[in-house]
Amino acid sequence: MNVKKFTASTSREALRMVRDVLGPDALIISNRNIEGQVEIMALSSENIVAALTLPTAVQAAPVVQAPVLPAVPTAPINVESHPMPRKNTRSELSAVISEIRSMRSMLETQFNEISDGTLQDREPKKTLLLRELLAAGFSASLAQHLTAQLPAGQYGKADLARAKSILAGNLMTRGRKNKFLEKGGVYALVGPTGVGKTTTTAKLAARCVMRHGSGKLALITTDSYRIGAYEQLRIYGKLLGVMVHSVKDEADLRIALDELKNKHTILIDTVGMSQRDRMVAEQVALLSGAGTEVQRLLCLNATSTTETLNEVVHAYQGSGLAGCIITKLDEAASIGAALDVVIRHKLTLYCVADGQRVPEDLHLANPRDLIKRAFELRSEAAPFQPLDGELTLTIPNKGRASNDKNMRGVHLG
Repeated sequence: MNVKKFTASTSREALRMVRDVLGPDALIISNRNIEGQVEIMALSSENIVAALTLPTAVQAAPVVQAPVLPAVPTAPINVESHPMPRKNTRSELSAVISEIRSMRSMLETQFNEISDGTLQDREPKKTLLLRELLAAGFSASLAQHLTAQLPAGQYGKADLARAKSILAGNLMTRGRKNKFLEKGGVYALVGPTGVGKTTTTAKLAARCVMRHGSGKLALITTDSYRIGAYEQLRIYGKLLGVMVHSVKDEADLRIALDELKNKHTILIDTVGMSQRDRMVAEQVALLSGAGTEVQRLLCLNATSTTETLNEVVHAYQGSGLAGCIITKLDEAASIGAALDVVIRHKLTLYCVADGQRVPEDLHLANPRDLIKRAFELRSEAAPFQPLDGELTLTIPNKGRASNDKNMRGVHLG
């Protein structure tokens, strides 16, 4: 095979030389920097075809008659167990050429990124906004989606203000008023272990008692796994003057809900399960088949990563969630990840919890305040954010970004 070497000052120039000499289907074998020069070793598509068709040519060569030798006893050959290779040269050749073209497209993209310099050099305005969004804890996919339509020019405060406004506009909440507490109904707090479901249940219970009185509220717990789980909620109930009912299965839950149907509000504290536990689906089925409409509120830990929160939402979503509550806001170094997941999964954010006090540390979600807080915390996480030269590696390419289904519901204003 005739491998050719091309040397140029830039990757783009070297790649152009390869295309001019060997054609668009040339295969790049190696690419390296030598003394400030880019050296590319490449092979033309004709050489590849010749290499692939060589076995066929050899097979088609005339057969020379060998001299007759005395017969030698041999073991019988099982023809079926030693099939002759099938001639698929043409299909194999097409597959290889298709792969070459795919590799060429990928290499061209990489060479363009290298030759154009870093993202900082090519799009300084976009880079500055990307850094702000990443430092606030938002995902690379959402950050790229927000900056995709950013007009050219100098970066200014108006660009960040616009990004904040878009984020706040995509953060669905129940509003400033306690509408869901006024309306009442049956609410079940669900989520992984240690996310603060029991404490949040107590906070909501206290708010209900303050507005409607203890006679209008009922508390139910399905947590029979944790030692003292029932006792913890029972203590809160005793302080509020509300009885706590414990249920073990779907039949118990149906009976309890039927007996308490005259209550204005019923709060259910469920057992915490890892999002990877198969029993999560059983819990969703239990609440869905209770005979009464149970609105599930997913508790999201603000200290968790975007990847973990994504898993939690997918596991607990089931047939649908009424909404979510972000907990442990006071413990999180960055809250952008939690807000990012709420936005991308289009969840309705009911409340946020930022402490252990009952009921003081429970607040209705305010989109603008939460987005503002996310960016105020970004300075703490700045040392862990990618540098300018690393942003290209952090941000997904356009193909991956467009395949993120959750991005389709994020409106840019």
